[in-house]
Amino acid sequence: MPDTHTRARPALPPERAASAPRIAVLIPCYNEEVAIPRVIAAFRAALPGASIHVYDNNSKDRTEPVARAAGATVRRESLQGKGHVVRRMFADIEADAYVLVDGDDTYDAAVAPEMLRLLFAERLDMVTGVRVTAESVAAAAYRPGHQLGNAVLTGMVRRVFGDRISDMLSGYRVFSRRFVKSFPALASGFETETEFTVHALELKLPVGEVRSAYKERPAGSISKLSTWRDGFRILRTIIILVQRERPLMFFSIAGGVLLAVSVLLAVPLVRTFLATGLVPRLPTAVLSTGLALLSFLAFACGLILDTVTRGRQEAKRIAYLAIPGPDYDPPG
Repeated sequence: MPDTHTRARPALPPERAASAPRIAVLIPCYNEEVAIPRVIAAFRAALPGASIHVYDNNSKDRTEPVARAAGATVRRESLQGKGHVVRRMFADIEADAYVLVDGDDTYDAAVAPEMLRLLFAERLDMVTGVRVTAESVAAAAYRPGHQLGNAVLTGMVRRVFGDRISDMLSGYRVFSRRFVKSFPALASGFETETEFTVHALELKLPVGEVRSAYKERPAGSISKLSTWRDGFRILRTIIILVQRERPLMFFSIAGGVLLAVSVLLAVPLVRTFLATGLVPRLPTAVLSTGLALLSFLAFACGLILDTVTRGRQEAKRIAYLAIPGPDYDPPG
């Protein structure tokens, strides 16, 4: 039986139907002189018709001239941090689909055509390259704690915002134009991947995943990630996003904790009062009362901010819908 809820796709304008979609490969770089020529060559082979853009983020080595010699369009972003570079790329570059990949030569460029095919075939807005590492190179590709940290942080986001993403911190993504041009891009550093994921899940955008090999950096290339520093930054970003996008839940938890502490402090006082008619520990009684009032105030803040968040979500959804979706037929 045909699906009565499936809407017929409108015919493409002749000039658009006859042309191939514009694909842009976006590569943010910081001190990637060793790896960037390999990345550019790999994506030029995998996506011959794509434009390749490298944004240099104050590199101290020869990343910029090496990338330009390899045939990429090279620009600079002076604000330090991957989030700043991504925001600049999304604002500057016009395309129908965007491939975002790190410049460290750890991702498999050969998977990009399949990610794009899925994006266009399923009319998706984001396709994530889920990292798959062979056991023989897992220890070298992932530093100690990275796999555990990724699993914990991804699990937190899946529990709060939905379980449609299995590798939240992957730096290998394909986006539709309407995602890129309606994405707020507020992050400054490596927490930008968390922001991608939460934005897509919060607005219920259609997303997909493709498994992709993840390998060790080439010899001479040094990782810019700090396990603890960047892990705490990502955790802080998750907490801020929960407070911003799920305020009723966030403040209800805070209010519940305050109320529970207030009750625990009040129980012995109430027992003493019922037995003797006295309140011998007045400071504790005042503290318990203050915590109870704060808990009710937290609940009230959650209710008010939940209404504000709903308005923000509606505005973001309208901005998203104002941009045409990925309406090209997949190759083949």
